[in-house]
Amino acid sequence: MLQTHRVFILCFFLIFLSSHSFVSALQTFQKIPLPPRVSGPEAFAFDSHGGGPYTGVSGGKILKYQGPKLGFTEFAYITPIANKSLCDKAVGTFLGNICGRPVGLAFNELTGDLYIADAFLGLYVVSRRGGQAKRLADSAGGFPFRFLDGLDVDPVTGSVYFTSFSTRFGPSQLVLAVAVNDATGRFFRYDPKTKRVIVLLSGLSGSAGCAVSSDGEFVLVGEFLRNRILRYWIKGPKANTWDVFVASVPGPDNIRRTDGGDFWIASNSVKLLVVPTEPSAVKVNAGGEIIQRISLGEYYGDTLVSEVNEYKSVVYVGTLTTNFVGNM
Repeated sequence: MLQTHRVFILCFFLIFLSSHSFVSALQTFQKIPLPPRVSGPEAFAFDSHGGGPYTGVSGGKILKYQGPKLGFTEFAYITPIANKSLCDKAVGTFLGNICGRPVGLAFNELTGDLYIADAFLGLYVVSRRGGQAKRLADSAGGFPFRFLDGLDVDPVTGSVYFTSFSTRFGPSQLVLAVAVNDATGRFFRYDPKTKRVIVLLSGLSGSAGCAVSSDGEFVLVGEFLRNRILRYWIKGPKANTWDVFVASVPGPDNIRRTDGGDFWIASNSVKLLVVPTEPSAVKVNAGGEIIQRISLGEYYGDTLVSEVNEYKSVVYVGTLTTNFVGNM
């Protein structure tokens, strides 16, 4: 009888773990290859018709996935030279100041416009038809953008929220920014109606990803170097103030909202400078509780994972360097 009781308890415990999914192993993992000589699918976006994922890559291009037969094809580019053969040689941040390096993407679902945070060159937008993007801003509050990172669009108002990892260091100086524990990051709002950029927060330590809540009440902002997620209130009695949303999450990069109102965070435990260990996908609910954690080390090793984005029950994983998009 005692042995039967133990077996029952063990079975119940296993069922609880599988249903709660606090720590999960990947059931399936696939690689969607990028075109030859293309790398670094940093972030993803999906249009209102379900098209995509769209992703920005080294060399200043935005690609659109057209299904298994066609794969990724060119959709847009940051600068005229990004469409030339010179930029095909770009890897990582190399040639980013010439070709561009799109790192944050999000659609305005009402207009179909795709907004882009380019790490080197500023805030851009391109219409649903694609082609060359238009620059909207390259500075705010009297200081030029040195290192833009995350971006999201308010699904209610269409306002564009985006971050700057540092005001002191550029993308090619990431190691230095991490080494000195830089705290000059900023968080912005761009109003498409007034065409103005407003600085909402400054003094951030490696401000990377941002994501607007599904109801437009608040925006999450990650601090890569402080290992935490902030919540900036847009509406209500706390409007224009912030608090700590998740007090501890290792090296948070991009943050993405799910259809159900939860958020995925690309997380990287950093051991030595910017060499990450145990890259993972962390899911939190609208109350800031961690509800799922997926280890990605088996598939990415020491590669820094930049984004985890769930669309129609498929999770897409982006990085700064790989030549494929992971999905599961």
